[in-house]
Amino acid sequence: MSDHGGGSGVAEGTRRSRIFDYVEMASPAEPNETTPEQPPVPPEEHAPPPAADDLALTRRRREAAALLGEFRRTAVLVPLSDDGSPLTAEHGGIRWIYAFSDEPSLARFAIARGEGAWEWTYDRVLGARLLDVAIPAMPVPYGVALDAGSEGQGALFPPVRGIVPDAAAVDTDVDTDVDTDEGEMNGVGGNGELTR
Repeated sequence: MSDHGGGSGVAEGTRRSRIFDYVEMASPAEPNETTPEQPPVPPEEHAPPPAADDLALTRRRREAAALLGEFRRTAVLVPLSDDGSPLTAEHGGIRWIYAFSDEPSLARFAIARGEGAWEWTYDRVLGARLLDVAIPAMPVPYGVALDAGSEGQGALFPPVRGIVPDAAAVDTDVDTDVDTDEGEMNGVGGNGELTR
């Protein structure tokens, strides 16, 4: 028995279900009985395989969505400036709130800035709270830079739809892809600087 009906008399190239073969074996035709001819089953239409670029884009979108979901569920460390506000940077007309997944990531950031000997104060905030509450309360567009200064682990969460509430979202020409091929993610370089 083959996937395509084998030698059971079905026209070459016509696909049949394996279940059909089992049905034929379970109820053979009586010798006096003639089986009505079945109309040929049309071949299954196959969509052309997606292009490699489409597959790569789909993979990158899934990685970005998984990263965003994990960030939203995780409490992160947000370093504070001297006045008690979140430590931020500006790049491309957007202010970025620095956030870190743990104390070693924050320490790498401090060292990359040449400020490793300083004492850093920080708040622990749920990622979803940063995106859904803090960013919409800001007077200008804000995003989140996660783990800046950690080689190959950083990510940017720009203020675009699907990441922040629509009311706080800006134009979607901000790069939101995860860039895993170059050892950096979303433009956060190993020195803690925003590269895009």
